[in-house]
Formats: sequence, C-alpha cells, structure tokens
Amino acid sequence: MDIAAESAEKPEAPPRKASREARRVQLIEATIEVLASKGYSRMTLTDVAKLAGLSHGLVNFHFETKEKLLAETLRYLSDEYRENWMAALAGAGPGPAERLHAILASDFNSAICTPARLAAWCSFWGEAQSRPMYQETCGAKDLDYDAHLVALCTEICAEGGYSCDPVRAARVLRLCTEGGWLDLMTMVTPYSQAEAQATVMAAAAAFFPQHFTDAGLKPGA
Repeated sequence: MDIAAESAEKPEAPPRKASREARRVQLIEATIEVLASKGYSRMTLTDVAKLAGLSHGLVNFHFETKEKLLAETLRYLSDEYRENWMAALAGAGPGPAERLHAILASDFNSAICTPARLAAWCSFWGEAQSRPMYQETCGAKDLDYDAHLVALCTEICAEGGYSCDPVRAARVLRLCTEGGWLDLMTMVTPYSQAEAQATVMAAAAAFFPQHFTDAGLKPGA
C-alpha cells in the first residue's frame, strides 16, 4: 500500500455551489489524506485547504480551528466504522457464527480499510493529546462493538459446547483485527488484506473449530 501516492491525489471536488455538508465532507476527506502523509502533529489547515483545492478561509469558516477539524474527522471515521459493521451484521444470516463472521470480515471492507484511513486511525491512536478526544468520541461505540462480539461469542460457545471464556475470545478477536490493521500500516512489505482477514478467521477457528476455518465460516455453521 502506497500511502504517499494515495495522499498525493486530491479528493474529487464537489460542484462550485456544493452544499455546506458536501464541503465539510470534502474537507474531512482531505484531512484524512493529510493525516496519512503528515501525521497528527504536523498537519495544518493550510495543508488541508491546498489538498481540497479550497481556500484557507473556507476551512476556517467550516471548522474554525485545527482541533475542531480533527474532532469532526474522528467523529466521521467513527460513524463510518460503526455504520459499516452494523450494515454487515444486518445483512448476515441468523446464526451467531454467521453474524460474528460478518462483523469480523467487515473490518477488511475495502471502503474503510484503505491506506489513508488506516494511517488516520493510527494518528489518533498514537497521539497522547488526542486520547481524551478519542475516548469521548469513540468510547461508547467501542463498548457497543465489544458487547456485540461478546454476545456472539457467548452464543457460539453455548451452541457448540465450547469451554472457552467468551469475553476473552472476543477480546482476542478484536486485538487480532486491530493488529492486522497495524501490520497493513507499518510493515515494509505488508501482507494482503485477504491474508489479514484470514489471520483473524484463524483465531476464530482456534476458539470455535466447529464453526470457523482460516478461510472463514464453515459450511452449515
């Protein structure tokens, strides 16, 4: 994944008379790209305006300060992430293994698992000054995501007669997903998104061998 190459491309500009919301999204998407190329601390409003092809004054009009722009960008990413896994869950089959597979696979959806988005998430995770903002914006959503994983692992344990701790199994699966994201971001020669997903599924298979393999959901599970 070439973050620098991706970040060099300007986000597609909306029409000149774009709505206020369209301009905000355009600036947030540009912020994601700048975070990917420059990081949290080095990013400036001027960088964002230049990449978006808009004036510095327009950035100030919509967000006032760098801190507010970053807060809105984090909220945008957080909402996008939540909508992604909830849509996957809603479209899954009724069984707990089907639903767990859908949530785990959704983290590698090409719409959200992009070099720029992974780098932006890492920027927010890695900066001490962003942690209170992260906890305020994402804390409740993270707890809800974890609760869904635990509930599904609990159902699968009951269905398959597994003796593992569902809370710990859910935590391991979450950490595998986050670790896969970090590998895709930080390795000199990263493995593919498909391999990252297969690694998470292998962890699921270690806990729930009647339901999963590293290829994903077992037929009939």
